[in-house]
Amino acid sequence: MNLSTTKNKRIVVKIGSSSLTSRHGEISRRKLERLVDEIVMLKDEGHEVLLVSSGAVAAGYRKLGCLARPTSLPEKQAAASIGQGLLMEAYSERFLSHGYTASQILITRSDFSDRKRYNNARNTINVLLDRGIVPIINENDTITVERLKFGDNDTLSAKVSGLVNADQLLILSDIDGLYTDDPRSNPDAKLLEEVYEITPEIEASAGESGSEVGTGGMRSKIDAVKIAMASGIPSFLGDAAIPHIIYNAVQETAKGTYFTPKDDSENLDVRRQWIAFHSGPEGEIIVSNEAKDEIAEHKSLYPDGIEYVEGYFKKGAVVRIKDLDGLQIGVGVSNYSSRQLIKIKGHSNDEIADIIDVDPQEAIHNADLVCHTQLAVPLLS
Repeated sequence: MNLSTTKNKRIVVKIGSSSLTSRHGEISRRKLERLVDEIVMLKDEGHEVLLVSSGAVAAGYRKLGCLARPTSLPEKQAAASIGQGLLMEAYSERFLSHGYTASQILITRSDFSDRKRYNNARNTINVLLDRGIVPIINENDTITVERLKFGDNDTLSAKVSGLVNADQLLILSDIDGLYTDDPRSNPDAKLLEEVYEITPEIEASAGESGSEVGTGGMRSKIDAVKIAMASGIPSFLGDAAIPHIIYNAVQETAKGTYFTPKDDSENLDVRRQWIAFHSGPEGEIIVSNEAKDEIAEHKSLYPDGIEYVEGYFKKGAVVRIKDLDGLQIGVGVSNYSSRQLIKIKGHSNDEIADIIDVDPQEAIHNADLVCHTQLAVPLLS
């Protein structure tokens, strides 16, 4: 095989727990080395590769003395503290045997929600990639509490892809693609080789993985793909056990499902990706039906369209936007504090200067607002 006809890409590869561990729950050197060797083939051709690797808990729980995968948070975190070291040792040894250095990056959801740490993470990863290093990224399971978790590494890989402006996201597990129905129960289910939009029918057909060592099923993979597609990043879903799956997926010749995003004009830029997926809203704004319609038309939100304000937040905070029925319709950056909005809600711009001593402006500018009509994925889930 030769990738010389394929332009150099920045590729994020997500590998699930079941793809790295034996049936006894321990690291399978054979599986790991084969996948690393495929990544090396891409590196040798000049591609940049980031690896989002599951498997820390699965690799560590037997060393902890557990006979089965633990269910309590302290035991999971203890197992991850053992498994992370085992994973990195195995990865580093294999990459070094090919002349490449691997690095470890542990991330929590709060690292993404803090704008400064978000930018620092991107800058660090860019330096590593510029130097030819292979960043190996995982959630910091050892210390992360439930409310700060991404949920699974499918979601993490999609968010990392947006963070680094990846050219392609490969999600590998024990599933060989997206089917019209669950192929385990319906022999007539057909593999969807190309998907250009995640429709309600596709979401309804998303079943769960049969793996006992992973956390993400098909639904989590679909949600991850939606995040990537909204960021303009093509994605691939395939079975890690298929030989040359990583290499061939980059050439678009592998068996699996290829997800192609819409036209570039509809994709979110880096700032709006952060607002939509990472920011951590600090309050809520409930808007009128007229304002809801204007937001759907990609217009700014003005104070006269605000009905209620909930929570305490400062100017520049990200807030949820809801309609009068309580349904979330978007998120955005507020140009006023919550105290200011409570005073000026329902008032026109001509009246605002007489109420508070500030220059009148939009409550949320459309450049700092992401709504569901732009993005068919739950915002900040």
